[in-house]
Amino acid sequence: MTTPTELRDLAQRLLTYEAHAGMTSESVASAILRVYEKLRHGLGEVAGTAGFQSLASRALALARTEVPGLGVARIAADGSLHGLGEIEHQMHTDKDRPDESPACDGGIILIARLLSLLLLFLGEALTLSLLRVTWPGAALDDCSSENGRKA
Repeated sequence: MTTPTELRDLAQRLLTYEAHAGMTSESVASAILRVYEKLRHGLGEVAGTAGFQSLASRALALARTEVPGLGVARIAADGSLHGLGEIEHQMHTDKDRPDESPACDGGIILIARLLSLLLLFLGEALTLSLLRVTWPGAALDDCSSENGRKA
């Protein structure tokens, strides 16, 4: 099972947006964690802590099938994500191409999997509404859902 291209693209856009919004000296894992935490906060208001923790745990399990290095990552009972920094330290990162680091690849797939579950359980309209409220300046209008419909 692979992550749909449209959701990977959306995850990449959110990570890029957060990377540019943050400090340039921050690690890739920092941008991934900011995206994840914003999703956790936004969805936590709708689904509660347990609901988000359940979705995030499933998204992580699905992402691990594509990126085994995510085995060190874990979702805590409060839904927070731990262990992404360890991926950066354990795996060799190509300094000339930081967007292709193992942490970035794993982060993109994890966020894409989480977005996929949000689309499945919340539907396209509510998911996009959540994303637009969370990232009002991000380019989200040209995103497509898994079903190939314009989002």
